[in-house]
Amino acid sequence: MRRTSLALLLAMAIGLPACHKKPQPLPPAPPPPAPVAPATPPPAPPPPTPEVSPVVDDYERLRQTASDEIEKMGLLADIHFDYDKAELREGDRQILSRNAETLKKFDFLRITVEGHCDERGSVEYNLALGERRARAAYDYLTSLGVAADRLKTVSYGKEVPVCQDSTEECWARNRRDHFAVTGKTNRAR
Repeated sequence: MRRTSLALLLAMAIGLPACHKKPQPLPPAPPPPAPVAPATPPPAPPPPTPEVSPVVDDYERLRQTASDEIEKMGLLADIHFDYDKAELREGDRQILSRNAETLKKFDFLRITVEGHCDERGSVEYNLALGERRARAAYDYLTSLGVAADRLKTVSYGKEVPVCQDSTEECWARNRRDHFAVTGKTNRAR
């Protein structure tokens, strides 16, 4: 009997799972709800504030610049002369017209018109020729509306050459008027 009981027990143990119902699988989890957009988007963050520097136009920038620094900028162009002449050539009149416009725009600049010559001729002769050259440019600039009290002339004759060679090309470069920025007036716009 023991054997039969044991066999019965064993059969029941093995058969028990077979007579039970299989567990139902769980239904799948519902998907998460879609994110809901807000009715109005949040305001954008303000842009970073750059360090504010005052807007300075060319006039004020130049007004605040030292005269010697303005001179180094080459704001005004030189004009040149024919050998032994102090008459303005047509191309040089155009350069003087542009210089006059610049001087009227920056009405606080003081200018020295420097007359120069090449190495030929005596010191005295070249000083007189340089003065005539500087005076020709001075007169033309004032005729274009540049205030005479902002201009002065000086002659360096042959004493301050830009070129040292004894060639026609070099001499032509030395026969010039240079417009040096030498100061500022107290004028304001």
